[in-house]
Amino acid sequence: MGRGRRGKLRIYLGSAPGVGKTYAMLSEAHRRVERGTDCVVAFVEHHDRPRTEVMLHGLEQIPRKELAYRGTAFHEMDVDAVLRRAPAVALVDELAHTNVPGSRNAKRWQDVEELLGAGIDVISTVNIQHLESLGDVVDSITGVRQRETVPDEVVRRADQIELVDMSPQALRRRMAHGNIYKPDKVDAALSNYFRPGNLTALRELALLWVADRADEYLQEYRGEHNIRSTWQARERIVVGLTGGPEGRTLIRRAARLAEKGAGGEVLAVYIARSDGLTAASPKELAVQRTLVEDLGGTFHHVIGDDIPAALLEFARGVNATQIVLGSSRRKTWQYMFGPGVGATVARESGPDLDVHIVTHDEVAKGRGLPVARGARLGRSRIVWGWLIGVGGPALLALVLTHTHSDLGLANDMLLFLSLTVAAALVGGLLPALASAAFGSLLLNYFFTPPLHLWTVADPRNIVAIVIFVGVAVSVASVVDLAARRTHQAARLRAESEILSVLAGSVLRGDTSLEALLERVRETFAMESVALLEREGDTAPWTCAASVGPQSLGRPEDADVDMPVGDHMALALTGRVLPAEDRRVLAAFAAQAAVVLDRQRLQSEADQARTLAEGNRIRTALLAAVSHDLRTPLASIKASVSSLRSEDVDWSPEDQAELLAGIEEGADRLDHLVGNLLDMSRLQTGTVTPLIREIDLDEVVPMALVGVPDPDLSVDLDVPETLPMVSVDKGLLERAVANVVENAVKYSPSDKPVLVSASALGDRVELRVVDRGPGVPDDAKDRIFEPFQRYGDAPRGAGVGLGLAVARGFTEAMGGTLGAEDTPGGGLTMVLTLRAAARTTTPDAAPEAAPTAAGPQRGRNA
Repeated sequence: MGRGRRGKLRIYLGSAPGVGKTYAMLSEAHRRVERGTDCVVAFVEHHDRPRTEVMLHGLEQIPRKELAYRGTAFHEMDVDAVLRRAPAVALVDELAHTNVPGSRNAKRWQDVEELLGAGIDVISTVNIQHLESLGDVVDSITGVRQRETVPDEVVRRADQIELVDMSPQALRRRMAHGNIYKPDKVDAALSNYFRPGNLTALRELALLWVADRADEYLQEYRGEHNIRSTWQARERIVVGLTGGPEGRTLIRRAARLAEKGAGGEVLAVYIARSDGLTAASPKELAVQRTLVEDLGGTFHHVIGDDIPAALLEFARGVNATQIVLGSSRRKTWQYMFGPGVGATVARESGPDLDVHIVTHDEVAKGRGLPVARGARLGRSRIVWGWLIGVGGPALLALVLTHTHSDLGLANDMLLFLSLTVAAALVGGLLPALASAAFGSLLLNYFFTPPLHLWTVADPRNIVAIVIFVGVAVSVASVVDLAARRTHQAARLRAESEILSVLAGSVLRGDTSLEALLERVRETFAMESVALLEREGDTAPWTCAASVGPQSLGRPEDADVDMPVGDHMALALTGRVLPAEDRRVLAAFAAQAAVVLDRQRLQSEADQARTLAEGNRIRTALLAAVSHDLRTPLASIKASVSSLRSEDVDWSPEDQAELLAGIEEGADRLDHLVGNLLDMSRLQTGTVTPLIREIDLDEVVPMALVGVPDPDLSVDLDVPETLPMVSVDKGLLERAVANVVENAVKYSPSDKPVLVSASALGDRVELRVVDRGPGVPDDAKDRIFEPFQRYGDAPRGAGVGLGLAVARGFTEAMGGTLGAEDTPGGGLTMVLTLRAAARTTTPDAAPEAAPTAAGPQRGRNA
């Protein structure tokens, strides 16, 4: 309706029929009317319920549309009437209703979509059993299969959903009092569909569905406001898994905790390091995943080198309230490497997360040494780091002892310290620590008295060695930290450059979807990348675009999947990405969705332009046909009526004149229809020229057959010595005829049109020169467009297609047709054709365009 916005949808969701959805909707309508809102009843079914019928009083009702189907009259919502009325708010009952065949739309929710698209706010109702995803569940509970359903996504998109709830006992009492069904149907309803068990199950379905919807709203709100703290609106229990056998105990314990609170949810998460080194058993993880899914939970796989931080980040991201961890499997001496995951998570969880440490049979049985954090440096660097850290001090000690260099203990320590720093730079922290320890031993044995003994006589040397070890460890730690920070800075710089280039290319619109996916594949070194989408939560996935050898059908089949909204995902195969890479991948995924939307909008815009051009041509055609086709028809009709008249005795001369008028009108009509058909062929791309080599002086005279008085109105100058041209004879004849006839119409009667030809290199030019009023430069291109007329045609008539058809046929043969000013006044049409490569005349060949009864020529008037 031109309001420029989409209407808002409010839905009253009922747990069962009769809970009062329609009554609540009508009550809301009365409140809005009292506030001055323009609210109408588009369609409300009161089912002969007195209380509901009374609520319709005082509300404007749009008359319903009556449709006949199989001999019976049905009443449906009149969408056109509602759109014409254009209220601010429309009440539409029974959103899942199926319309009678012959209606505007198959389903009522589609009618509602039209109203929303027109900017009309809609208030509607639906029962939980009509949601499409719950059809099988409702069938198993009630034994009644719902034929009328509405897609869940339609209801989820509602701006507001209000649950209309009632206890099963209260609903059955309402039923017994006759407030829902007629008395003769009450007993059957109470003993079948409205059994207490059915109503309780339907009520639980409705409550859970609305709770999930509220949870989605909560997640959106927390994301929009960047809220990281936990809101304990619902018990969510995160189970931290290590891949060890204790995971099953933890999952079962978390499930029992979830059962204590209604609506509790279990999320099991396994955190793997980005280097891919892990002691977890894939088989055990698969068993634990099956177990958690059997207990109604979900399994998640997260990449992160800092396990406590990654676990807390995940828990806060899903708004968890509790974390369940197992007691450490490390032995006592292994705590020298750190306090452990459980203690760290408990210390850093804060007041909003409860951490449960669960004992199990694997406590203190050992789990092996932790994987070195420097593993990400690469195997070659780690090997060189150990060589420098261990082999370097040994080689240095050998050199110093054999050269008998007396540099002093302080200088010897500095040399060993330099090797420790080099080991930290190349191999990370552990090679540096080993270098410090080994270097201190060598200093003690070879360079502190007494020599070649593991004792130190001078206490000052003991202090020096201790200081050496402390400085070495400190320097190694600082160097390792600096190297890590440098690596992080370089990574962040690379990420920023990637995102900057990505955003710039997308904003400029110079990146196609396939090119963007190829960039994703190259950036993350993946094998295949695909953008998948689906129409609804239960609809199958379809591939919008993909690159790489492997074709993906579902996000679950990929090594990495990045959701983009509710019904789109970016799927990648090749390897598992670390958590830090997923940040950049999320940006790529969002931009891929933007590019896809832009491409579709561009396609829709192109289709809209094509439709607009078609509408313009149809409008011009109707305007032209209404006059130009009716004129010869009127002449023919008048002449035929005169000849058939019995009141007048026509002389032979009069009869001949009337018959000549009929013939002239038929020829004009034939020419007009011929040009219309030609234009249709050009627009649909069905013109296929049959190129042959012919002489121009054979075609041009034939093209002048339809010109009035060609001997007087046209001067022909086409030399026989011209080279042959490669054209379609029929198409060229039609093009020349249209151009010449157009020139004759505008040229004065005392100044004939000149048709001349000449050769220019590998081209042959045919020039049609008239002495008419000419055409301004800004209109020279417009005269070749369909249904364009410049000025008034002094003679003849047409629909403005002659020059458009002529240019179309010429370009189809590989030539050009343009307009120039005639020196001294007038217009010159220049038709350029390709000269043939050989001079011999080929055998006659069939022509592409029909030329029966003379060429069918059209005119641009």
